[in-house]
Amino acid sequence: MSERELRLALETAKKRLARATKAIAPKHKGGEMAEFDAAYEAMLAAERLLAAELGEPHAVPLEFPVQWAIGTPVPHLITTDNQTFLLFLLRDAQLQRDGFYAALENPDAEHVATVEFKGCVSAKMGAPNDEVFQGHPLHGKGLVVYRPLRVLNSTWIRELEAINSVHSQFTADRWNTLNHYIFGFHDCTFECVAQSFVVQTATVTVPEALAAICQRLEA
Repeated sequence: MSERELRLALETAKKRLARATKAIAPKHKGGEMAEFDAAYEAMLAAERLLAAELGEPHAVPLEFPVQWAIGTPVPHLITTDNQTFLLFLLRDAQLQRDGFYAALENPDAEHVATVEFKGCVSAKMGAPNDEVFQGHPLHGKGLVVYRPLRVLNSTWIRELEAINSVHSQFTADRWNTLNHYIFGFHDCTFECVAQSFVVQTATVTVPEALAAICQRLEA
């Protein structure tokens, strides 16, 4: 499709989403939420196609084995010179906290995920939260909160590559293996540039999970 066709497709998707958003306000006749979800996904797909055609940075779904809790994921970032770990509560932990699951033997235990990012070059966690996620530079380019994403045509990777290019032993090939990951949580956003990740889950207390990470840190 041409750029003009992609822009028209995006505009059509936005109008569809506007209609779907309006339809869920009054008394439902049935199917309104399904149409809203479909319209929203269609708009995201159109945003990504247009950005890809223009060679712009855009966020795409990341194949990821777990999903964090929406309301209280309590993410923790631990990073050293050569290791980066992200810890958060899983979505089913949210249900357990709300009383839908039977109490565990240890009432303070949670369903926790620990993600180790391999070959991490840079990591950050902070603003924006979910109330101002639309202010993120990638808004309108496939960005969506509460989902694991990967950024294609990342300007952050290019900026980091330019910084490191002054090194006498710089090789461009390494930078082609890096990925820009972005996770939108309730109260913050996590982003990092790394080669890959490994996810582990456990039913433990958060302090126990953090202690386990500390034991894995290299001297």
